[in-house]
Amino acid sequence: MSDKRTRFETLAVHGGEPRPGAHGSVVFPLFQGTVFEADSGDAPYIRLGTNPSQRHLEHRLAALEGAETAAATASGMAAITAALHSVLGAGDHLIAAGVFHGGTGRFLTEHAARLGWTYDLVDPGDPDAWRRALRPRTAAFLTETITNPTVQVGDLVGAARFAREHGLASLIDNTLATPVVFRPHTVGFDLVCHSATKALNGHSDIAAGAVTGSRARIERVRSVLRAYGSALDPHAAFLLSRGLKTLALRVRQQNANALAVARFLAAHEAIEQVRYPGLAAHPDHGRAAAWFDGFGSVLSFRPVGGASAADTLVKALRLPYAAASLGSVESLVTRVEADDHPDIPDDLIRFSAGIEAPDDLVADFAQALGD
Repeated sequence: MSDKRTRFETLAVHGGEPRPGAHGSVVFPLFQGTVFEADSGDAPYIRLGTNPSQRHLEHRLAALEGAETAAATASGMAAITAALHSVLGAGDHLIAAGVFHGGTGRFLTEHAARLGWTYDLVDPGDPDAWRRALRPRTAAFLTETITNPTVQVGDLVGAARFAREHGLASLIDNTLATPVVFRPHTVGFDLVCHSATKALNGHSDIAAGAVTGSRARIERVRSVLRAYGSALDPHAAFLLSRGLKTLALRVRQQNANALAVARFLAAHEAIEQVRYPGLAAHPDHGRAAAWFDGFGSVLSFRPVGGASAADTLVKALRLPYAAASLGSVESLVTRVEADDHPDIPDDLIRFSAGIEAPDDLVADFAQALGD
């Protein structure tokens, strides 16, 4: 299904699905096998990501992001690292715009130098900083749709244009937004990465990742994945494909819940700061309102009273699980780890809205704050 007029809710259910299904099944079956008989040397093979369940998931992922094709990976970190390996070689330079997910930041600080890469971290909303960071060997531009955990929305349209004008590969981590909220290929990004462990699956029961893009670019990503053995297990692919069916419904409810909680916290005297692009006071609200369909499920905030108050608040909440993930049907809350984000205030709390009733979530925050 590729009709551009198709609504996303319909695409999430039917996009990339074979019609008719195997043996008439409405649900594409799980192929757990590693070995398949074939007349040529092109038989499906699990390590290469060509098992039928793996391929089926990739068709689904490509349809949701509006890409030619996709590569499914064993984790979100496998997705982002394979994408970077596919566009950077020894001696190349990367412009990285944003305060990144802890794993991405650690990968760059711990491994870029030994791979022969250099990089500069720049403000995702400052094109002048991007231009100052350009070098003769700059080869790629990496950003996030919504930064994690600072919840910024950079100049995404400008970033894709900047990369194109300077001959750079453009990469974006779309995990926090999901294609329900924003589809980066529509504004010109080359490679879109996801930790599918999060909202794409949505049920806190698998690890997976995804990269979408043109056939030529994804073939280079697949080459890296094959070399490193980072293919997604077929059973995880089956579960992820199932999770995608309800993606639009889950994300829209999560967005509504996050906005309700953000508005409550922003008006509370015990909260010093709330970072959520759905609030009119957020500095990037205009960009998010112009480009997004919703504002995402994640917000971060700081209570009055510093780190001790943050600890007390997290422990007092009854509905959200204290867990360092996001995008699940369950609401999750966590103190941001200083080891992952040394420049982030030690009292910053990240909240990922689940699909609970918004009034119940707001009431839980109210009781945790002593109301």
